[in-house]
Amino acid sequence: MSTKVEFKTPTTAEMLESGVHIGHQARHWNPAMEKYIFAVKSGKHIIDLGSTETNLAKALQALFDISSTGGKVIFVSTKKQAIEVIETEAQRCGALYVTERWLGGTLTNLPVIKRNIKKLLDYKSSREKGEFGKYTKKERLMLDREIEKLERNYGGLTGLNAVPTALFVIDARREKTAIKEANKMKVPVFALVDTNTAPEGVSYVIPGNDDGLRSISLIVKSVADALESGYAVYAKKLAEKGLVETPVVVTDSVDTPVVVSASESPASTQKAGKKAIKAYENKDTEVDEASKKAKTSSNK
Repeated sequence: MSTKVEFKTPTTAEMLESGVHIGHQARHWNPAMEKYIFAVKSGKHIIDLGSTETNLAKALQALFDISSTGGKVIFVSTKKQAIEVIETEAQRCGALYVTERWLGGTLTNLPVIKRNIKKLLDYKSSREKGEFGKYTKKERLMLDREIEKLERNYGGLTGLNAVPTALFVIDARREKTAIKEANKMKVPVFALVDTNTAPEGVSYVIPGNDDGLRSISLIVKSVADALESGYAVYAKKLAEKGLVETPVVVTDSVDTPVVVSASESPASTQKAGKKAIKAYENKDTEVDEASKKAKTSSNK
């Protein structure tokens, strides 16, 4: 049963100011988007902001439900103008992201993706520990270039250890490969869809301008707010079950433990909650690895 939460959805005035209502040229429209179109002005379709507001509210509620149970969401957009806002907001709310290009098999061939993610993390860890010093200058340069390449492709997916719970996409037409994979794996897709795109395969259609930076930013920030609220609720649930102690103690380094109490700001509590969730997930991983080692030893 979903928990009803009041989200601060953008007002009509805010959406108008950000250009969310501006669609594509009327001659380039997709008939499947007709029900979301209000009118034609100066040869361009004008999107019905009433539909946008209603659909966005439904999408935010669904995303909150997902994050409040610890589900993982991937933000997907390879548009240059959207890269910065996607990365910033995804990191803020604890989501994963893809902004370089969607690699075929990200969902359908997850073991390979996880192997490359581990390779990236191992390389970065070795470099930080100064272990690259044993290599020649040329070898270090080649390793740095390999890290850059892996970072571009997998940097936003380092927390992906299983098929995600949902995808949030900007421009369903451009990211059709990601949507096809999500459909194949039965992963719901939330997408900002413009008038030139068929909403096929999209579970939650948010009709709106998917080209303008201000329009994209307004929608992405609303989605990030909903996810951030959900993860804060999830952290509280873990604390109530005794899986995470309250107050939450976060150790950024060995010598500097940070204690977060319930009286601190919501932002601080959410940040601590995300770290606590990550620590709990890592604990599960360690237990699984220990079990595998014990089983291997017994077999020998």
